[in-house]
Amino acid sequence: LVQLVESGGGSVQAGGSLTLSCTASGSTSEYNCISWFRQAPGKEREYVARIFTRTGTPAYARSVEGRFTISQDNAKNAVYLQMNSLKPEDTAMYYCAARSGGCLVTPTEYHYWGQGTQVTVSS
Repeated sequence: LVQLVESGGGSVQAGGSLTLSCTASGSTSEYNCISWFRQAPGKEREYVARIFTRTGTPAYARSVEGRFTISQDNAKNAVYLQMNSLKPEDTAMYYCAARSGGCLVTPTEYHYWGQGTQVTVSS
């Protein structure tokens, strides 16, 4: 089993920055991809960014590319999401998720989820 814990959410004004953290514990050999998803009220959960943990290769949704950066610290079993130039439409609950077998963008393909951390961006 893998346990994921997110932190770092909060409230910022448009144009501001936040860094989210996702710390994994348990059987960390059971995954090779960690992704960030977000879900706004009344909307479906959507993919934000992913990192293939074996190589550190990142990828991003078009809506955040150039503004968000995903990174990892293998020594801490942590993945980070640096969010810059935040917009009101980035407001959502942010979740990290892990899976084995490579990275996918569909939430249902992920085996392990954190509890989420709220990000609120005001205009």
